[in-house]
Amino acid sequence: MTKQRLHDGFKAFFNDRWLVFVCAMWIQSCAGIGYLFGSISPVIKSTMGYNQRQVAILGVAKDLGDSIGFVPGSLCEIFPIWAISLIGVVQNFVGYGLVWLIVAQKVPALPLWVLCVAIFVGTNGETYFNTVALVSCVQNFPKNRGPVVGILKGFAGLSGAILTQIYAMINSPNEASLIFMIAVGPSMVVIAIMFIVRPVRGHRQARSSDNSGFLFTYSVCLILAAYLLGVLIVEDLVNLNQTLLTVLVAVLIILVLLPITIPVLLAFYSEPRHPVEENLLPETDKQESSKSELQIGGSFILSEIEDEKPSEMDLLQPTERHRRIAHLQAKLFQAAAEGAVRIKRRKGPRRGEDFTLMQALIKADFLLMFFSLVLASGSGLTVIDNLGQICQSLGYNDTSIFVSMISIWNFLGRVGGGYFSEAIIRKYAYPRPVAMAVVQVVMAIALFYYAMGWPGEIYVLSIFIGLGYGAHWAIVPASASELFGLKSFGALYNFLTLSSPAGSLIFSGVIASGIYDHFARKQAGLQQLNSGSLPATHLEEEKSLTCVGLECYSLTCGIMSGLCIIAVILSLIVVRRTKSVYAQLYGNTLV
Repeated sequence: MTKQRLHDGFKAFFNDRWLVFVCAMWIQSCAGIGYLFGSISPVIKSTMGYNQRQVAILGVAKDLGDSIGFVPGSLCEIFPIWAISLIGVVQNFVGYGLVWLIVAQKVPALPLWVLCVAIFVGTNGETYFNTVALVSCVQNFPKNRGPVVGILKGFAGLSGAILTQIYAMINSPNEASLIFMIAVGPSMVVIAIMFIVRPVRGHRQARSSDNSGFLFTYSVCLILAAYLLGVLIVEDLVNLNQTLLTVLVAVLIILVLLPITIPVLLAFYSEPRHPVEENLLPETDKQESSKSELQIGGSFILSEIEDEKPSEMDLLQPTERHRRIAHLQAKLFQAAAEGAVRIKRRKGPRRGEDFTLMQALIKADFLLMFFSLVLASGSGLTVIDNLGQICQSLGYNDTSIFVSMISIWNFLGRVGGGYFSEAIIRKYAYPRPVAMAVVQVVMAIALFYYAMGWPGEIYVLSIFIGLGYGAHWAIVPASASELFGLKSFGALYNFLTLSSPAGSLIFSGVIASGIYDHFARKQAGLQQLNSGSLPATHLEEEKSLTCVGLECYSLTCGIMSGLCIIAVILSLIVVRRTKSVYAQLYGNTLV
């Protein structure tokens, strides 16, 4: 390899969109800080002497920090991407660094509200990492948004398990050192690669080998998920020595690093060629855009053919529909050119163009997607948050295997959801929101299965809720970028992420907890009646409030199953309203 070829190879390597994608995976691999709260909350509780209510308040602070992403979404339109990464690093390091100083008793004990603020700030840094990774890669892969978003969100979901394994290798006798690792580890990784993860005009780097690259990445994801699941099961059954743990973590790190071979091969071992430009907008959109404005007497008029066509035209066969639209278009252009018609300029962008967050908030499609997410994703998060108590109510003492299982299936749902939604468009010519409706049907069936108490209900619930919840976060961001553009994608995405905690706040904080407490009090009353003991005081009753049996969560799951069906209806309305947009984006073959 000549010196010039080597120089060109390094230049191509640094500016390759696949390198950006791989580095974004690494950021996401350590960005799921919120998933580790369950591991650090016991040491905070024991060290600070908190009760369960105070720990729950810290959990609320964590959820808020993980969900409020308006600031990074807005800042990415103003500042360079590396600056957004740096702000996230500062928040993560300062927030969890302060938590570590307090818990490790390096500073005097501070009030609960200080820890709430520190955890909120630290966890909020995760939203900066998510925004940087998604905005950069969606712009670099505009025609592969489903797979890209699915893989990135999948790694974010798996980051808790990855960081937990690395901490197990460290084997620190001080339990507070996990908090220190959370403060330092992700910060170091993001600082090392923050100048690489950025938009690099990736839409001009399309290659015929891209499909092979995605296939290889999917394979690595599946192997990584299977490997982590196997390691978790082995660790649960056998006490592993430190040497074996170190070997297992080394293999894990190699699997995470493995996708770097894609940009290396493309930059140094592929023949120089002129890449095929992958347009941010399809050629049909460009032609329509050029035809939509006519210069007459120095003024421009904008075509509103979408609004002029009769509503019954959508019922025609695709070929006949497109013929009639073209005929109507020609008549309108001719009339406008002759001065017989002056077509008014449409206020604001149309679907498929760039929206700001405020413009999207007054669009029915965006609100329908949001409320569909509130119902379905909120139901999924309710199951995830209450999975420990669900397992205990069914008589399972060790709930870690189910928590790990739903985490792995959540990862597979995110990765598979991206692939499935892309296949929906490419192979079967349906709009992407159809995939959202499908996974919501699956979630509704799983919740109904549990509500009926059929055999293996906890396994069905863990697997399919994990898959469905994860798939939402591969499908929805890609759909939002297609319908409302890339310019304000960060703000749009971070607003949509509010749907899960909003739904969970109602479904878990009101419905699930209320039903659980009702049956727990009923069971406690029956136990007192059977034992002949005197009624317990209200305080004693609250302390011993435990529900046992399927009834504790069966009614909740039945209600959430119905809510998921409503979410399906909302998603199908979005499908109906956006068919024409997807026809323009991906060709006129959509049904």
